[in-house]
Amino acid sequence: MRQPSVIARRVAAASVSLVLAAGAAACGPEDNDAKSSGGDSTPHKGGTLTVLNSEPQTDFDPARLYTSGGGNVPSLVFRTLTTRNRENGAAGAKVVPDLATDTGRPNKDATVWTYTLKTGLKYEDGSAITSADIKYGIERSFAPELSGGAPYLRDWLVGAADYQGPYKDKGGLDAIETPDDRTIVFHLNKPEGEFPFLATQTQFAPVPKAKDTGTKYEEHPVSSGPYKVVKNENDGETVLLERNPHWSASTDAERKAYPDKIDVRSGLDASVINQRLSASQGADAAAVTTDTNLGPAELAKVTGDKELAARVGTGHFGYTNYIAFNPTVKPFSNVKVRQAISYAIDRSSVVNAAGGSSLAEAATTFLPNQESFGYEPYDLFPAGATGNAAKAKELLKEAGHPNGLTVTLTHDNAQNFKTSPEIATAIQDALKKAGITVKLQGLEDNNYSDTVHSVKTEPGFFLSAWGADWPSGGPFLAPIFDGRQIVKDGANFNSGLLNDKSVNAEIDAINKLTDLDAAAKRWGALDKKIGEQALTVPLFHPVYKRLVGKDIKNVVISDWTGVLDISQVAVK
Repeated sequence: MRQPSVIARRVAAASVSLVLAAGAAACGPEDNDAKSSGGDSTPHKGGTLTVLNSEPQTDFDPARLYTSGGGNVPSLVFRTLTTRNRENGAAGAKVVPDLATDTGRPNKDATVWTYTLKTGLKYEDGSAITSADIKYGIERSFAPELSGGAPYLRDWLVGAADYQGPYKDKGGLDAIETPDDRTIVFHLNKPEGEFPFLATQTQFAPVPKAKDTGTKYEEHPVSSGPYKVVKNENDGETVLLERNPHWSASTDAERKAYPDKIDVRSGLDASVINQRLSASQGADAAAVTTDTNLGPAELAKVTGDKELAARVGTGHFGYTNYIAFNPTVKPFSNVKVRQAISYAIDRSSVVNAAGGSSLAEAATTFLPNQESFGYEPYDLFPAGATGNAAKAKELLKEAGHPNGLTVTLTHDNAQNFKTSPEIATAIQDALKKAGITVKLQGLEDNNYSDTVHSVKTEPGFFLSAWGADWPSGGPFLAPIFDGRQIVKDGANFNSGLLNDKSVNAEIDAINKLTDLDAAAKRWGALDKKIGEQALTVPLFHPVYKRLVGKDIKNVVISDWTGVLDISQVAVK
């Protein structure tokens, strides 16, 4: 998942947009196992779930959404070929069937994927969902006026690079075949063992061609999930969902759909959201948030209250905050300078600047510290908890800077506890001990994003972050380190401008694997190999702490999104 300030997706990122604006949030009990905040823990059907958010649910069209695992609110309306496993912890990082009978059947080299739809699938009007609807839903996501979704299909599908969608090109995509109403076949340009992960994106939701209203479709998209949209005002600021009478739990093992209604209210100040969840008065007793964390001060207050502490959830989303180097800019062209900075970092102070150990975990690997990513623990430039200034000075001397040096660190002025002034200042203080004087250059949010993600303007030393489109090493390492993904005239995320043939070849080799456990091990090994070049300094992985209302039950948080999964929540 691309950095949320650049493109909204996960989450974390949501959640992202991570996550990220579309894909990541966190909410649920501390141990991820409790089912309620007290009383009868048995979940029951009925009631209204209120969602209190900062960011509105904009672009509520499956073609335009960029989500992780189908998103949270969107996945109540849009079912896809596959989806994330709706279980706590690591088990939730698995991909499972949704509309399809399985996660896909690849040919020998994973360039052709075949899916069969379940029987009895229906839209909110009772009409049957067909493979042609899924093909059409994907094709409309190529229309320029409906852009914003995940970009992979344009790269992966045969002949899709210049396709402009069904409004301009009535012929459709030959790379997607629908030999009958229940079968859909995808032909890819190259082997992609992680295609089942991509099939969780909302672009794989069915759209009936006869009901397509183009850019107005978001106002009333036709539901294939347990809820339908009955109101969408101010571009997603207020969204009301009610039950889809034609959704059948017998075809959907993942979504519990306990509440009768989902009432989403957005555009709220973060402090107001946390205050309302804390008080849990009236409808707020049955409320959650999908995008608002507890800050350090709020968390300290909540921790001192037993009843509130029982309603604080912890979530982990695949996300890494790091220092990025541009090796074409001196002195960062010298690997020993980059290594020196790696040794000098005081991760304790960085973690404190990010809100403390409850909200951030120190990182020495680029991949998040979760099994699904292929996490292999390593620390190539061991700095301890507070930095190794002596080793840093030794490397600076070898690099020709016996008296230290002066560098500029670019950061975002936004108070986001990720790439913000607090983090930059902690780094400045740590490097000073190693004889490195750091001048801080703060940029406003949009200017920051444009500057650091352009090859033409990218600084030599800046703060960055990356979140996962799905829980695997592929979408984490490839955009940052695959030389073929360097974009010279657009948004570039390969900040180190790495174009190593052996790295590119290993990425291709891993992508051929359909055994995702075997692939994970190789992603972990590749992470370590790339790390030896010191093109980044991993700083920390965020931890999400969020409140739920006192009447919320059946909380589930997976390692896929790090968030309370609305599809599992009960309110009575």
